Amino acid sequence: MQNIHIIPKDSIEAVLNTLPSQPAEPVNIYLASGTYREKLVIDRPYLNFIGESAADTVIAYDDYAKFLMPDGTKRGTFRSYTVLLDAHDVTMENLTIANLAAPRKKAGQAVALYADGDRLVFKNCRFTGNQDTLFTGPLPPSPKEPGGFTGPKEFAPRINGRQLYDNCYICGNVDFIFGSATAYFRNCHIEAIGDGAISSDTEGNPVCGYITAASTPEGQPYGYVFADCRITGSNCPAESFYLGRPWRNYAKTVFINCTMDSCIHPAGFHDWKKPEAHDTVYYAEYNSLGDGGSCKNRAPFTHVLTDSEAQNYTIDKVLGEDFPLP
Repeated sequence: MQNIHIIPKDSIEAVLNTLPSQPAEPVNIYLASGTYREKLVIDRPYLNFIGESAADTVIAYDDYAKFLMPDGTKRGTFRSYTVLLDAHDVTMENLTIANLAAPRKKAGQAVALYADGDRLVFKNCRFTGNQDTLFTGPLPPSPKEPGGFTGPKEFAPRINGRQLYDNCYICGNVDFIFGSATAYFRNCHIEAIGDGAISSDTEGNPVCGYITAASTPEGQPYGYVFADCRITGSNCPAESFYLGRPWRNYAKTVFINCTMDSCIHPAGFHDWKKPEAHDTVYYAEYNSLGDGGSCKNRAPFTHVLTDSEAQNYTIDKVLGEDFPLP
């Protein structure tokens, strides 16, 4: 197995470009503590990125959707990434991927990690940003507006991948975990960070954001599963964040044994003004705890799982027994 050591004055991408496009064996890439300021594309499989510590090993950039390109068009969501991971069988451990673009009203969408591949594992990592922090590809089949998917995977085949986020920290405000992948979040800290109200609920109370915006394809058995996670709020009023809303009408998002603080809205989930999605989305909880975990006033199109139903959301069942658990 090849081992490569990189320090902050090096270019990660320049080192990656010295590797074969299909390495014959896994390659360990050790990143020393420090900030690597670069917009990174990872398109080779069988790579293991290992930082010295999640807090001190940082890959950061600040592209954002509202930036005007030379041709007068906006950069758009899917060209705003700090890291594009476009490969299978890649792991990342003990590092931070950050999009520094702020504030949200000026920047719009600003992706930290664009992850599109199968058997992707993230352990002890941090993903920080504001709107659209973490995109779990692939893209939906087609955009809602012309040019909405402008970016590196716009015309690529839509291939569902499985992704594991283990003991990770993810923060943001609007739809900051979004996409079509089957993704399992285990023992993660999800922090909803307020950046002012973006709308109001039916009673006129401020809404500051949405944690998830899944676009699970029709017929795909699993979308997002959060197991044993902690959900907190920062700089936001109580009851001002929703657990999710449907980017596409077959969104699936399930929370198992998660502790939620008072930032979570009593309804839990929002329908994004899509009443037709009430019969197609699958939003569910099991044993939600904390001030925001009460399911008494959840939206009527959501579910509370029974003990037997919750057993369908173990990590082996969601990701498959062939998935390389850390």
